[in-house]
Amino acid sequence: MPSLLVVMIFVPAAVATLMLLLDAKGTAVRARWTALLATIVTFLLSLAVASEYQALPTVHPSERGPVHPRMEVRHVWLDLASAGPSSPQVKMEFFLGIDGISLSLILLTTLLSISSVLVSWTSVKDRASEFYACLLILESGLIGVFCAFDLLLFYVFFEFTLIPLFFLVGIWGGPLRRYAAGKFFIYTLAGSVITLLGLISLVIETYRVGFLFDRPLVTPFAIPEIASLLSIHPLPAELQATLFLMIAAGFMVKVPLFPFHTWLPLAHVEAPTAGSVMLAGVLLKLGSYGFLRLALPMLPDACETVGLPLIGLLSVIGIIYGSLCALAQNDIKKLVAYSSVAHLGFCMLGLFALNSEGISGGVLQMINHGLSTGALFCIVGMFYERYHTRKLSELGGLASKLPILSVAMVVTSFASIGLPGLNGFVGEVTALIGMFKRDPVYAIIGALGVVLGAWYLLGVLQKAFFGPLLEPPHDDHHEPITDLNAREILALAPLLVMCVWLGLFPQSTIDLISPDVQAITRLYDEVRVVKPLGPPDVVQMVPHDDVLVTAATRRTDSNDFSNTFNPLKPQISEPTELAAISSSKSVEERP
Repeated sequence: MPSLLVVMIFVPAAVATLMLLLDAKGTAVRARWTALLATIVTFLLSLAVASEYQALPTVHPSERGPVHPRMEVRHVWLDLASAGPSSPQVKMEFFLGIDGISLSLILLTTLLSISSVLVSWTSVKDRASEFYACLLILESGLIGVFCAFDLLLFYVFFEFTLIPLFFLVGIWGGPLRRYAAGKFFIYTLAGSVITLLGLISLVIETYRVGFLFDRPLVTPFAIPEIASLLSIHPLPAELQATLFLMIAAGFMVKVPLFPFHTWLPLAHVEAPTAGSVMLAGVLLKLGSYGFLRLALPMLPDACETVGLPLIGLLSVIGIIYGSLCALAQNDIKKLVAYSSVAHLGFCMLGLFALNSEGISGGVLQMINHGLSTGALFCIVGMFYERYHTRKLSELGGLASKLPILSVAMVVTSFASIGLPGLNGFVGEVTALIGMFKRDPVYAIIGALGVVLGAWYLLGVLQKAFFGPLLEPPHDDHHEPITDLNAREILALAPLLVMCVWLGLFPQSTIDLISPDVQAITRLYDEVRVVKPLGPPDVVQMVPHDDVLVTAATRRTDSNDFSNTFNPLKPQISEPTELAAISSSKSVEERP
């Protein structure tokens, strides 16, 4: 039922509101159990949504656009009636939906939320109700981003996630928590303002294009409608490039790509364990998801000409730079933070391969990184609670004293390295294969990150978990050091199981996301379908109602993407408006 989407989004926020209003001064025990119950209910709701989604009939590729949610909730909240033929009707919608990509990320979010509550069970004692309320509000915001198919709603949820994480880091973080929270907020907000300007410009230009070609957008903020219109009548290449750079600004900070990553290590180190789990596991995926949801389906020419060289270069730099920085760390939490910069470089490398292998690998890497790195931060928090240190120089031989925790660390590290049979291998290899088809140099350089990843993670295992036992000094009043208890095992077990499952059976996830990936790559198959031997024909560009009609303008009355299109071959949209300048060449209309 589509109404489950609304319930799934707002259950955590509703529980958080009740906690703040009715039980703000309640005991920590009651706050923990309330938060745990809310996250479990939300996870069950996400499973119910997944079951409903799988039961839906499949949609033929010719009947769908580049973005097509198969489950929708649409409600008009503002209807501006038409005042005449020159001002068509405009509606503002509350538009929620899910496709295969968003569903996989929603399931990741609801699963990690349960682990986040469990790992913070004993570490948060002060203002526990407020802490868990922030955690639940963050979960609602993250699910909302993945369900939003309206640009305005997407941006509201996208920015809303900053607020609860800002308080999680700034109130319950480490000694530099206020500086870390401020730096995180300023970086991400500054980039998001530029993204907002780009999105507003995109809506305005798309609306003008629709008006020009007698296909006015009744819902100008609906992402599927914008993507469908621009797949038929793309914007001029120069305009696409400008809009891409504006929209990409906020997403590059959120990923984060080099050199916009400097806020991330400090935020991770100072954040409480639950905050680090949600930040690494889900929040960082908002940047790559934004590229996948908005830039790739709406600005294909810019992604080809600007995105591939720019994002590809920044991704490989991030992979190498993040890995080398991780090698130099003595603090395990900061090491894992820098590893996120490297692993998300693989994700972006796959997405901007702009083919089915690369994008599928990029989406898989988003999920796999959330599971393995989320589990790593859980484990780091668990032995920090025991030893109150994260310094590699103060730890050694923990496997002899904490065997269960050590096994979990070994499995999670191997998953993060990309060992065959575990989830990290599938995502990284698929992303690299996709990029190798587009630019072998980027793929070869990126593959070095796999070697460096094995270097720094195996180094952590060797120093902290094997060899002679080394523990930091503690007084006689310190509680005895024990292995993982049942609660901690429950927090880690689902993540480890999913790491193994996706490593052995990745096809189930690939099948889930494949229709949506194929719909996007079909755009790029059209862009690259023909490479002319000589220079392209020159076609006069004539302004019409302040909209520039170019040779790459497509004209059709359907969303059938099976018809091939070559943007380098002149197309006639309006014979009275476009005239060939070259007298020696004829201009063909598309069959």
